[in-house]
Amino acid sequence: MKITKMKNRKPKLIIFTGPSGVGKGTILADFFKVAGENIIYSISSTTRAPREGEKQGVHYFFASKDEFKKMIENDEFLEYALYSDNYYGTNKNFVEENLKKGKSVLLEIELQGALQVMKKCPDAVSIFIKPPTFDELEKRLRGRHTEDETKIQKRLQSAKEELKNIDKFQYVIENDIVENAVNKLLEIFNRETK
Repeated sequence: MKITKMKNRKPKLIIFTGPSGVGKGTILADFFKVAGENIIYSISSTTRAPREGEKQGVHYFFASKDEFKKMIENDEFLEYALYSDNYYGTNKNFVEENLKKGKSVLLEIELQGALQVMKKCPDAVSIFIKPPTFDELEKRLRGRHTEDETKIQKRLQSAKEELKNIDKFQYVIENDIVENAVNKLLEIFNRETK
């Protein structure tokens, strides 16, 4: 499935969230291969250390905690949150400029930030990605081999809390098979921007 070709798409802010390890990055990598130029990915700022292969300005804007706090003081974020001992935030100007240019903007953000944006931007499209089972989520987190046991346990505890918020979202996509999840995301984008 591909995005339906339409000249005058309505630009939308799309909020995309779900627990750590659910496969958000995998879904989006495939989605953006077919998405075309009417939608862009909003690169978040974070104080988290880069994982292997992650690049500054491509995957995240990596910042120290002091730099991030200065950006908060300067009101540079549409939203920000503290998650697993690190800050994450969405640059307000980046989002506003792209929407004005007629491009939809997809925010891949943590739950706290998603709820903030949903409150500030009621016209945004909200999508929650859930795992097929909690056991599968734990298996995926452990399979990444990026964190120690303490961090994995924190992420699992956070995931339990996040899953309680599913009913606050317009759309819920279960990431059972990546191709199915990508197709559901494409259907939502086609429907919401026509």
